[in-house]
Amino acid sequence: MLDLHTFQPKEIPELLEDYFSECIASGIFSLRIIHGKGKGVLKKRVCFLLDRHPLVASWSPAPGNAGGWGAVLVDLKKESGACPKH
Repeated sequence: MLDLHTFQPKEIPELLEDYFSECIASGIFSLRIIHGKGKGVLKKRVCFLLDRHPLVASWSPAPGNAGGWGAVLVDLKKESGACPKH
């Protein structure tokens, strides 16, 4: 789980890149990202990036018991061909 409450929208691209690389290196491919409910600024930024990220196989809004409209569930590609950052 990644909680983005304390981050600014401009920090999200690099943060997601690092998080995805670390998750893949650890064999974790199903993630929950909490962007919060607020005004929707972080949510829009996260969804925009997830739609375009080459390591993301799919994503969807989280169900109510996993954060509802304040979070998303992400499945990473298991055979991405990308090397994790070191």
